[in-house]
Amino acid sequence: MKTNNDLGNAGEHIAAEFLTKKGYSVIAQNWRSGHLELDIIAQIGKTIVFAEVKTRSGTYFQQPFQAVNYTKQKLIIQAANAYINRYEIDFETRFDILSIVKTANGYDVEHIEDAFYPKVR
Repeated sequence: MKTNNDLGNAGEHIAAEFLTKKGYSVIAQNWRSGHLELDIIAQIGKTIVFAEVKTRSGTYFQQPFQAVNYTKQKLIIQAANAYINRYEIDFETRFDILSIVKTANGYDVEHIEDAFYPKVR
């Protein structure tokens, strides 16, 4: 029996393949800093992309991307800042969401570029 972890892992694999086919270079998957995690870190041109992957078996309750609420966005931004500081990144950055839904024929992937922005203090 497949678990939610299995579905999530499958979604992250599908998302990485999807990005690679679109010309992105996947730098890291499941990058961690303490309790913070980034699903996928990729690069296209001179832009580093921090991609959050949300995978669901259906859309009865909500679309997968809707699970990336303000609280989740703050955690992703904190993790991205940790990555940028640790590796002294000097590229443009952006935050994308890959929303994946399992269907009878496989998976539907929606790539939302510039899905959210960090707030300036």
